[in-house]
Formats: sequence, structure tokens, C-alpha cells
Amino acid sequence: MDINSRPVVVKRMPERLNSRTAREFLRDVRPFLAADRPQLVFDLSLVAQIDAAGVEMLLRCMSEAHKRDGDVKLASLSDQAAVVLELTRTERLFEIYETSTEAARSFSGFLPNAM
Repeated sequence: MDINSRPVVVKRMPERLNSRTAREFLRDVRPFLAADRPQLVFDLSLVAQIDAAGVEMLLRCMSEAHKRDGDVKLASLSDQAAVVLELTRTERLFEIYETSTEAARSFSGFLPNAM
């Protein structure tokens, strides 16, 4: 029995996450968010600058995934991304992992309908 046949999609965030790049990133991940029970990992290791539009885009992605019984997890936060997410108290809304591999593996531990 294959418990978790849905793919986990890992996307690396751009170096600058502002209104323009956030819109472009959202456009790129929208097809993955539209899937049934999407499983996404966003790698923030390269993020050197993130503004309110970037934070809003992360929250929008999480909201869209949750609407379809999926999730978005964050991994490899750069120092800058970690500070901004902490200051905006956004970090408490996401599961955050040291590496993308750890975040992707965390999805396999979820067993729907297991009691």
C-alpha cells in the first residue's frame, strides 16, 4: 500500500522577495497549489531581502494549500528571512526545517485517516 503517492514539490525562493518577484513566484507555483492536497517546500536559503509583499505571498500560498488539504513548509531560512519572519510573527504559522530534505520527508509522516 502506497501511503504517500503525492509528490512533494521543492521550490527555491528568489534572492529578493518583493512585490514583483513575489507575483512571479506565485504565478510559477500556482499550478502546484491547485493540485489536490498539495505538498510544497519553499527553500529560503538564497533570500537576502524580503518585504511585506514577500511575506504576504508566503501566507497566500499557505492559505491556498490549506484550502485543498495540503501544506506549505519552509526550509533553510537565510538569516534575513528568519529575522523578517520573526519580526512579523509569521514564523509561528509555518513548519520550518533546517533543510529542504528534512521538510520533504516530514510529509511522509502524515497518515490521513489513521486512528
